[in-house]
Amino acid sequence: MGCVYSRACIGEICVPRDARIKEPQSVRPNAAELVVFSPTSTNEDDENRDQIHSQLSLNPPGDPELGITRLSRVSAQFLPPDGSRTVKVPSGNFELKYSYLSQRGYYPDALDKANQDSFCIHTLFGTNPDDHFFGVFDGHGEFGAECSQFVKRKLCENLLRNNKFHVDATEACDAAYLTTNTQLHADSLDDSMSGTTAITVLVRGRTIYVANSGDSRAVIAQKRGKEIVAVDLSIDQTPFRVDEMERVKLCGARVLTLDQIEGLKNPDVQCWGTEEGDDGDPPRLWVPNGMYPGTAFTRSIGDSIAETIGVVANPEIVVLELTEDHPFFVLASDGVFEFLSSQTVVDMVAKYKDPRDACAAIVAESYRLWLQYETRTDDITVIVVHISGLSGVNCETAKPATILRPPVPQVLEATGSESPSTFSWSSRNHRARHDLSRARLRAIESSLENGQVWVPPPPSHRKTWEEEAHIERALHDHFLFRKLTDSQCHVLLDCMQRVEVQPGDIVIKQGSRGSFVIVTNRFRTLIVVILFRVVKVTAFMLSEVENLKS
Repeated sequence: MGCVYSRACIGEICVPRDARIKEPQSVRPNAAELVVFSPTSTNEDDENRDQIHSQLSLNPPGDPELGITRLSRVSAQFLPPDGSRTVKVPSGNFELKYSYLSQRGYYPDALDKANQDSFCIHTLFGTNPDDHFFGVFDGHGEFGAECSQFVKRKLCENLLRNNKFHVDATEACDAAYLTTNTQLHADSLDDSMSGTTAITVLVRGRTIYVANSGDSRAVIAQKRGKEIVAVDLSIDQTPFRVDEMERVKLCGARVLTLDQIEGLKNPDVQCWGTEEGDDGDPPRLWVPNGMYPGTAFTRSIGDSIAETIGVVANPEIVVLELTEDHPFFVLASDGVFEFLSSQTVVDMVAKYKDPRDACAAIVAESYRLWLQYETRTDDITVIVVHISGLSGVNCETAKPATILRPPVPQVLEATGSESPSTFSWSSRNHRARHDLSRARLRAIESSLENGQVWVPPPPSHRKTWEEEAHIERALHDHFLFRKLTDSQCHVLLDCMQRVEVQPGDIVIKQGSRGSFVIVTNRFRTLIVVILFRVVKVTAFMLSEVENLKS
């Protein structure tokens, strides 16, 4: 979607600031700041969650701190053992059933690189039982993981604290993105060459508000006769979009591919075709007299140096009225949509009744395609939300969403029967890539010269968030692993594999691969350390685990 700013207005949001590398500074703790912790997924927590729902529903909607208290308690909640959760939307008398999955990328030159993607799911969001919030944040740069975590937390708080949140969600979303961007600039965290994209969906009754800054994406499925069609709820903000390219150029950006910036191709040729044919070398943004920052997107939160050449945090916002013809929607980072089109993702989700299975299929296929066309993979994150129980309204009778009014910078109109439309709104995203990168071609050529076929490494063993939480707690509590860094913990998690055993089965023998075993059920976790002089470890009944502890 294109900007609706006038050319004079563009200058106001892209005023260059002095690029700086921030020095660490002492930050006075804010009394309103709340500690975020990760509750475990137990029956007791489910009961507490229901109590909080009922308590918050009785509180007046004007006090945002009540919602933020709730926010801090569930910001890192785990899914139940079946892998999905269902919540009700009372005013619309329908349900949302959701699941999610995030896969750390494979980088041959940085095997311990942390997953820079993050996400948040808040059901309910604030104090209104009709409000539910979903977001995916794709960090980038040296401190990308920290930036995405910062934005994930602050964006939700800023949205709930905005005094327009209950009366004008579009204006509140826009303000929350900009406020979060300002806070990230002011924080001791260095965002000069780091930042994050953000795609968020606020469900308020039958209406959804989609805000996007960057190249992550939201897409909703729509029934049209016997077909299910993908409708993009966001348009990737990259230099491939003519309107975005023109906007950043007015702010002083040079738009060139890596080959052009390195002198391998003519820099005067400003025609790059489409994303599906960029062979892994898309157009990027550069300062007038330097070879940085090289962002392949035109909007993000953070990236203070890129902001001086037009990379702004202002979100593009879409409003859509849900109907019975909308069975589900998806949010995902560009790790999914690099090689999968919106329609392909919708087709995959439609094959599965459970959103958990759809998430697993999307992540697995995305990972496979990355290694087919590249020698690495990006971080991959997806949220799938099924909508069930909506009735009484269909696409033919749905009223168009109200045209938003100033001062919201993005003026949008969305109808129930066609893609969102507004000034310069592109009808759809570019198709996914289907070409080998040059790095992948070099790997193939090298393997052929050596007489060996290049085989990509298999994806890491995937675990549920509940399993990861149990393992992380076990590692943290054991003296052998207390000094592990976050990156080392991620590597350890990836190496672990689930093995189904019966009482009496041999789990590990002396000299075999692996150095320790985790015995776990839903309530207890234990690490059994395998010393070099131990010949074997036998699986025990869970009732015997407590005896091992002592």
